[in-house]
Amino acid sequence: MTAPTMLDRERTALVVVDVQRAFAKAVAEFDRVAQATRKLIQAAHLLELPVVVTEQYPQGLGPTVESVAELLDGDLRLEKRRFAACDAEGFELFGRSQVVLCGIEAHVCVAQTALLLLRRGLEVHLVVDAVASRHERDREVALRRLEQAGVVPQTVESVLFELIRGADHPRFKDVQELVK
Repeated sequence: MTAPTMLDRERTALVVVDVQRAFAKAVAEFDRVAQATRKLIQAAHLLELPVVVTEQYPQGLGPTVESVAELLDGDLRLEKRRFAACDAEGFELFGRSQVVLCGIEAHVCVAQTALLLLRRGLEVHLVVDAVASRHERDREVALRRLEQAGVVPQTVESVLFELIRGADHPRFKDVQELVK
């Protein structure tokens, strides 16, 4: 794998993993993750990035939480039974080579997704303030493991401003509004 580069709008896709109703009660930081995910999706739409959303066994865990689902308009939504999002039938990144990754649970579905994407030669940027696990220790270990594997840790704000590169971008004010 080559050294990570700055995010490039033409090469980047957003992958949202399993921000589902059943996790709302089980994951202490669920609301934070849902809010951060909303910002990422809104920015992706503003910047015309592909958005891929997965749901782990929605018959049992419920659908994507409404606060996130209400933003999805024509985005690729996939049901899955395997943990890694990229193992879901129909998963694609539309030719993009950089992935901004967020979701639940950091140590299972998010981690397996990140590791398989790395194995496929993609550059993975994990939005650390948009991932959670039921137990904080699992999240912490997953973040360390993934960074050691080559995942680039980012925050929502760093991702958004990196994608627009400067105040001269035509969507700067819209993106700035998302981080206020």
